[in-house]
Amino acid sequence: MSSSLLKRLSWLWPIVAALLGIGLLLADPLPLQTLRNAVFDQYQRWHPRPYQAVPVRIIDIDEASLTRLGQWPWPRTRMAELVDKLRQADVAAIGFDVVFAEPDRTSPQTVSQLWSLPDDWQHKLQQLPDHDQQFAASMAKAPVVLGFALERTATATAKQPARPFRYIYAGESPDRWFHPFAAAVTSLPQFEQVAQGNGALSFVPDNDGVVRRVPLVLSAGGQPVSTLVTETLRVGQGAKNLILKAADEADTGLAEIRIGDFTVPTTAHGEMWVHYSEPVAGRYLPAWQVLAGQVPAELLQGHLVLIGASAQGLMDLRFSPLGRIMPGVEAHAQALEQILTEHYLQRPSWAKAAEVVTLLLVTLSIGFVSLRLGAMIAALVTSVLLALVLGGGWFAFRDQQLLLNSLTPAIVGLSTFILGSLIHHWLSEREQRWIKDAFSRYVSPNRVAYLVDHPDAMALGGRRQQCSFIFTDLAGFTSLMESIDPSEAVALLNAYLDEMIGIAFRYEGTLDRIVGDAVAIMFSAPVPQADHPARALACALEMHTFASRYAATLQAKGIQFGKTRIGVHCGEVIVGNFGGSTIFDYRALGDAVNTAARLESVNKHLGTTVCVSEAILSACIEPVPARPVGKLVLKGKQQALQVFEPVAAARPEQDAPLAEYQAFYQQLQASTDNDDCLPALRAQIASLATRYPTDPLIQLHHQRLAQGERGDMLVMQSK
Repeated sequence: MSSSLLKRLSWLWPIVAALLGIGLLLADPLPLQTLRNAVFDQYQRWHPRPYQAVPVRIIDIDEASLTRLGQWPWPRTRMAELVDKLRQADVAAIGFDVVFAEPDRTSPQTVSQLWSLPDDWQHKLQQLPDHDQQFAASMAKAPVVLGFALERTATATAKQPARPFRYIYAGESPDRWFHPFAAAVTSLPQFEQVAQGNGALSFVPDNDGVVRRVPLVLSAGGQPVSTLVTETLRVGQGAKNLILKAADEADTGLAEIRIGDFTVPTTAHGEMWVHYSEPVAGRYLPAWQVLAGQVPAELLQGHLVLIGASAQGLMDLRFSPLGRIMPGVEAHAQALEQILTEHYLQRPSWAKAAEVVTLLLVTLSIGFVSLRLGAMIAALVTSVLLALVLGGGWFAFRDQQLLLNSLTPAIVGLSTFILGSLIHHWLSEREQRWIKDAFSRYVSPNRVAYLVDHPDAMALGGRRQQCSFIFTDLAGFTSLMESIDPSEAVALLNAYLDEMIGIAFRYEGTLDRIVGDAVAIMFSAPVPQADHPARALACALEMHTFASRYAATLQAKGIQFGKTRIGVHCGEVIVGNFGGSTIFDYRALGDAVNTAARLESVNKHLGTTVCVSEAILSACIEPVPARPVGKLVLKGKQQALQVFEPVAAARPEQDAPLAEYQAFYQQLQASTDNDDCLPALRAQIASLATRYPTDPLIQLHHQRLAQGERGDMLVMQSK
């Protein structure tokens, strides 16, 4: 698949991410619920509800009360006394966070059956006032709200609670949305008959056990029932009815419940979110102090009082979002405080739609940014967007008491950025590989790799260093193009150049330039190579082998493909980027470059195919057999350059043997200053020329000596 098509397809990622995120938001799986609740809890820790003194008190059955008054359960006479004390203090309502499901075991009638007593004593005990009756009599005079516990499954002892209230529906019935329970464990019927209210004590905590919402309505046996909070508030106002208003959208649950003068917004399931305040000592009044008459009347008059236990042994402890353990009765009390102050945490009906829109905008924005912009800018934009989303959620909670799920859009946005960045990175790497491969067809691969790893090397300028150079040229190619179809000639040249350059790349040479059919190769730049002379020589010999074989193959087909001449030299040059701000070229400048080019050129005059300088041979660690050509004085030069022809580039079946040639060359060198050896030297070369008529070096020196020259100094007039 092409890079352009992949890039176009990658733009679908933000849309896919947005759709997946919306699906995740709507599905609301348990892990996301847990994380979202943790965020809401953190909001409460940062900004707990400021406590306002409202007429709500907890009569606390605490450790001190148990120490002073005895273990729980207390006799119903003591509970009756507590109710009487509160009634005398003119409280508005008394809510029991206790279930009186069994008769009092300390009642005289019960005790008389447990003890072995004379009949007359038992008769006297049975004539004493019954504790439960006394408790019922006290409740009948006071605004008491009893509590009952709901059960998920029906049992033989479970039954339906009394309903001293009536529900009125405003709109369609939302009953099926309430948390369902099968039955209830209620207080004794004689208590339910006299109590003005009867409320469920059950919570529906989240999976982590934290009580974040207090139900105002639950379902028992398919019928709505009030809770302790609802009933305490109703009885405290003397109201008879409770009005349930369904949400405006069809079949979306409860919207609010009207309790007397108060309209309380709820969740669809009939709960209210509790915004907890920090612990306040004044919220609690120890039960023993109330019974002892030590509580000032103003702390109770007109108050809604809840009777519950904070003693650890009574096991009515709950986890709050503030990270502390609290008595269950406090959750009811804090809910009442919020209602009286009309301070509500709400998750409005439009919250889900707002979260979907936010997620869509954030995900699309982050997705396109992560695919289009650079990593740092994309990360910055993503950070700003996520900060706005999370900050918006915090602002909504702190200033508007709204619970908006900013976490899921943030998580989806962050995931979109991570995956989008990975896609961008993958596409960029793929594109870079493609560009590198394509660029390598114009520039040497090792040069491309070096620039990728060292982008600072793109700067203009150069440095001095030792390098080796190979120059090649193809003889007779212009004539070949005139004799065959140009397209065929170009195809032959491309195949030739492809292999020649491929050989250079295998030896990690740098392509300096291609000029027509000529190639220039550089070693030890840009990456330094300690063995660059040996690499250059080995590369040149392999090039010679290929070029000879390629030419022979074509010539056998009747195509007069010329031979390749090669020059190899090394020396100090300046290597770097030369040009200007518009365009620059990476190359080497110096005498060594020119000398290598001239060595390639002198092959034509010497009759050789590979001409190597002494500098190359002397730098090779392993000795390379070579025939000395002579000391060349190139045009424009004053100093002679010793030049050799590698034996591997000679024709062993046609040229003079190396040992015989070297013996002659030693005599040739001696003739420079010795005229007496010239006759014997001329006779020697004449014999060699006769035996090796196609040896170019033998024929070269034969002609020189015949023309009266001596020694091995060759003055070259051509470039």
